Amino acid sequence: MNARAKGRGGWSWANLYLIAVFVILYAPILYLVYYSFNAGGTMHGYDGFTLEWYGEVFSDTRLLIIVLNTFVIALFSSAISTALGVVGALAIHKVRRLQAKNALLSLNNVLIVNPDVVIGASFLILFTMIGLKLGFGSVLVSHIAFSVPIVVLMVLPKLQEMNATLIDAARDLGASGWQVLSKVVLPFIKPGIFAGFFMALTYSLDDFAVTFFVTGNGFSTLSVEIYSRARQGVSLSINALSTLLFLFTILLVIGYYLINRRSGKITEAGARP
Repeated sequence: MNARAKGRGGWSWANLYLIAVFVILYAPILYLVYYSFNAGGTMHGYDGFTLEWYGEVFSDTRLLIIVLNTFVIALFSSAISTALGVVGALAIHKVRRLQAKNALLSLNNVLIVNPDVVIGASFLILFTMIGLKLGFGSVLVSHIAFSVPIVVLMVLPKLQEMNATLIDAARDLGASGWQVLSKVVLPFIKPGIFAGFFMALTYSLDDFAVTFFVTGNGFSTLSVEIYSRARQGVSLSINALSTLLFLFTILLVIGYYLINRRSGKITEAGARP
């Protein structure tokens, strides 16, 4: 009886802790979203509901161009980094020596564990040394570089789950190397590929620190633009813009969750006799 009560008490405290964590994380975001509909024009008093600030966002031509730049960078970098990440994951998976594989994984994780400020400054120095003009190209290369390790981490577990007998069976049936890859391996790891793509897309859309270092005059992304506008003073159009970006990111996270859930169901179905 006491053990059950203690267990229930433990779950209760755990739930309270989780609620407190989520409140601390999401309260500032909800506060920002709430005042994006404020007709008063400030964040000190709510004077009524309005969509004026969202209309101001959509009527700003320069901002719409920046939104387009952001999505073009995100889509291009995600597509390229997904292709490179799949190749990298396949290469790491084929390494047989444990020490060599661990070394490659460590190198892959460098751009993930390093502070974004260090990565951004390093890219800035590199682009300055090679004479690459800061702008679309520098931002695209930087986003590809920090997105590839994310894709590798998403794809590699799916490769490790794959039964080696599937490949052996395909080869016994006369399949070539390309057929094994396209007909067996890629379909099996497809959930990991899509998850990696969505994660890379989310990271690219949300990135500020690296982009701030490598963007040039005449080219900007949403995160850098929001920062620049916030420095000039509080405007509820920033709230509206941030809300739209936050909602889009939530949609990407939901897509990632659904893909992982589907992947889990496929794995369970394959494991059944």
